[in-house]
Amino acid sequence: MEFPKRKRIRLTDYDYSTSGVYFITACSRDREPLFWSKTFPGVVGEAISRPSNAVPIPYALTTHGKTVEQAIFNIPEHYMGVFVDKYVIMPDHVHLLLRMENDGRLIAAPTVNTVVGQMKRWASKQAGISLWQKSYYEHVIRNAVDYEEIYTYIEGNPARWLEKHSLS
Repeated sequence: MEFPKRKRIRLTDYDYSTSGVYFITACSRDREPLFWSKTFPGVVGEAISRPSNAVPIPYALTTHGKTVEQAIFNIPEHYMGVFVDKYVIMPDHVHLLLRMENDGRLIAAPTVNTVVGQMKRWASKQAGISLWQKSYYEHVIRNAVDYEEIYTYIEGNPARWLEKHSLS
């Protein structure tokens, strides 16, 4: 039996330890809705720069969702020069806007793969189960317009999800 080949997601000849901003999407194992639970009122789509006028919606982060959130908060604590500009935790996936600032003095600057892999491993270890699909989606942010579009996409993701999955 021949196994399907994974699609290459990385840019050829790009150094993922250099300074840059990356849009990351990591999905839960088998796309199970592990990160939200239906409660009221609740708040999902947590974001570091969450607007103060955010409207509560009838979902809240599950225990696994809160563990993932802590793993995201841990990223800048564990990696000097790595910042999470924006994130959202959805029912079955997470979006991150990851900024890496390498001033060239680090002997072994972390790569995007190292940072995301560590975040996923830590969350799974804390949860006591495997939370994630293998791999993740990544997109190198190329300019200010690209950054703003991704930032806005992340911010609006919970509302789009709710619109698509009516609250019947």
